[in-house]
Order: sequence, then structure tokens, then C-alpha cells
Amino acid sequence: MTDDQHSTDGHADLVVAVDVGGTGMAAEVLDQERTTHASATAATPRGDGAAATRAVVALIEKVLSALPASARPAVRGIGLAIPGLVDTVRGVALYSANVGWHNTPVRDRVQAALGLPVVLHHDVTAAGEAEARFGAGRGVSDLLVVVIGTGIAAVVIGGNRVVHGGAGQAGELGHVVVRPDGPLCGCGQRGCLEALASASGIARSYTTATGRAVTGAADVWARLGRDAAADRVWQDATSALADGVLTACTLLAPDLVVFGGGLAEAGQDLLAPVHQQLTERARVASVPSFARTELGRRAGVIGAAANARDHWNSTGASTSTT
Repeated sequence: MTDDQHSTDGHADLVVAVDVGGTGMAAEVLDQERTTHASATAATPRGDGAAATRAVVALIEKVLSALPASARPAVRGIGLAIPGLVDTVRGVALYSANVGWHNTPVRDRVQAALGLPVVLHHDVTAAGEAEARFGAGRGVSDLLVVVIGTGIAAVVIGGNRVVHGGAGQAGELGHVVVRPDGPLCGCGQRGCLEALASASGIARSYTTATGRAVTGAADVWARLGRDAAADRVWQDATSALADGVLTACTLLAPDLVVFGGGLAEAGQDLLAPVHQQLTERARVASVPSFARTELGRRAGVIGAAANARDHWNSTGASTSTT
């Protein structure tokens, strides 16, 4: 189903699920079987929190308008997954540099604008939980889901439970320093995994090495085997990623590592060299199996919808926002 398409079948208990990324956002109306009834996408405004909140509201209005009128009363509410540091209890975006949210009550503002209850979640956590429940991690109790896009983050699942950490920040794999003398990261550290092996980091490294701008890591991937500079940048990125994942495996000993996000579309061109280098370097850590996401770019919306349903079912919440 493509953007802005919808079915005309009526289904009870629909959820509007929104996944806000650093460059784009996606919305779907999903039923309990994760079937899409309407979908839409939009660009994410950068560095302007107020504009980003308005864009989220406009996207939800757009996807709701694509539903048949008879289906709209079945919409139970909104599951909203956002990047950065998120206080899910208060519904506040604590900090998101790319989007421009800082102590912003995103949940309450979206809820007030649309008159539907909103459950706020972290975007990578939503994607990781979805992959564990419905995707490549099904049946595995201890796994690591690594999402590589504009940045890098991970979801740690131990004993079938997500490990959130005391401050709710467990899984910030992108800010593990793997090259102390490496490039400056947006967080202020040098040599963070994210600065070297994220999609944006790979594109930036290629441009620095060649003087030729590329739109993203996909352009570098497409040049493998016929562009020596692309080969070197890709090797450096997979080497850094192997070191970062090895650190996580040494600490957490997962049975499986699932790779998601846009860079995972490179498939074995990404997974094979990372797994090989991890195997060569591991001395204490057990080397886990690797898998590519099964849910792909839908993982975030599927996770946002599932989290919202879990919240409402556990609290007995209705569609009233008062």
C-alpha cells in the first residue's frame, strides 16, 4: 500500500500511529492485526520545535481525512513515536536537537489540537519493541535492536523485557566512543559511533574524502566495488560498527542483533562485514547471530500503535481526553 492509499473496509479499534524521524515522518491508521487503513508521509521541519508540532498535527489530520467517514468513529487515539530524550510519563520531548524540541509538552499539544488521546513513545524503542514482538526478534528473549539512520541508537531487550535504564536512556549506542581521535559528533564528543557509521556520518565521510557531495549513505553504498573512496569509507564505517556492537555484546551478551533503519537496506553488504569483523575481534564476548529487520520502515509506526494499545488496555483509558 502506497502513501495516502486506504482501504474501504470498516474495522473497529483503529489507532493513528506516527513515527517522527530526523528528516521525515510517517503516519498510518492501523487495526489490531497491524493492517494499514490509511497512510501519509511528510518532511520533518529541522530545528523548529513549534513547526514540527504543527507538522505532526497536519500529518495526522491528513491521514484521518483519507479514512472513509464510517471508519473515523473507530479511531481510538494516537500513538506518537518521537526522537531524542523523551519523558513518556509526562508526554514531554525533553531534548531533540534535529527537531528543535526542548522540554516541549508534545503529547498535550497534539492532544489539544486533535481531541484524541495521545500516547508518547521514543521512536527507536517503538521500532525495537515492534521488531521483538512481531518481526525478526520473535521468540528471542535476549536481543539487541540497532537502528541506523540519521543517527544510531539501540534497544536492549533482556528476558523479554525492554531495559530502559534509570534515566530512561539505555541503548545510546551511537554515543559510544569507538575512535577517540575521530570526527566531532553532534553531542560534543569525538569519535562517537554515530559520527562514523550512521547514514549521515557515512555521507559526510565520503564528501570529506572526495570533495563530492552525496545525498546520503545510499549513494555511497551504490558505488561499492567501483569507487575506491566509497569502499574505504564503507570499510571504516563497518569497522567502527563492529567495535560498537562488540562493546554492547561484551556487556549484554544478546543471542541476536537485529539491524533496522534506513542503512539496514544495504543488507549483507552491511551485515556480513560487520559480523566478520566482530567474529575476528571477539575474545570474551559470545558472537550473536545477526538479522535484518523484517518490519523495515514500518517498525516505528507498528511499535507506536502497539505501545498505545498496551497503555490504554492497562489503564482502561477511553478515547476521552478529559
